Amino acid sequence: MNIQVLSLFPDMFTGVFGASILKKAQEKGAVQLSVTDIREYSGNKHKQVDDYPYGGGAGMVLKPEPMFSAVEAITAGKKPRIILMCPQGERFTQKKAEELAKEEELVFLCGHYEGYDERIREYLVTDEISIGDFVLTGGELGAMTVIDSIVRLLPGVLGQEDSHIQDSFSTGLLEHPHYTRPAEFRGMTVPDVLMSGNHAKIAEWREEQSLKRTFERRPDLLEHYPLTDKQKAYIEKLRNEQ
Repeated sequence: MNIQVLSLFPDMFTGVFGASILKKAQEKGAVQLSVTDIREYSGNKHKQVDDYPYGGGAGMVLKPEPMFSAVEAITAGKKPRIILMCPQGERFTQKKAEELAKEEELVFLCGHYEGYDERIREYLVTDEISIGDFVLTGGELGAMTVIDSIVRLLPGVLGQEDSHIQDSFSTGLLEHPHYTRPAEFRGMTVPDVLMSGNHAKIAEWREEQSLKRTFERRPDLLEHYPLTDKQKAYIEKLRNEQ
């Protein structure tokens, strides 16, 4: 996969792209990550890429020329998904990450200032994504979050190929609790079932804990989850206990 980012502050990506899973993914050849400064395509000696909004108002608006020129230059001959990081976009989910992980080319647009010229949104962009109902200074942090979520799903990136399958939201539920050594720490113990060696019982415990945690913390996820009769009975038991 090839992921390219257009940003006014490319240095923000240096640490994130050069460490942890994203660094390993590049070393393994699973992904190519590059960041381009939008100002390189400003078309003027002052590197200006914003201007005052028509009709007046506070703030500055990102001009269409630099963004169109930059995208056309880095995508020549290709038709990638072009993703605008924007608080008005669709809420980012694990399902969206899995969808984008199937693409070969992705371009992320990160803006600052008051917003984008609407022609960028209307004629250039294929997807608009928001990472939550809040406003950030720019799209860079959101793009980093989305890129990390996508890259870890690529084949060969994680140490164990199926390690992401049981992640929270990948199954539609929150993940079950995890424990490791020591079995007893300051009077706090690991559940006996996890040390029993009975894999069927362990799987049952993990499923119940996943349901319980989702019921307690994100009950909204259960509204669209295809519960089995056994799972429905367990949820009803939790409701009665509550």
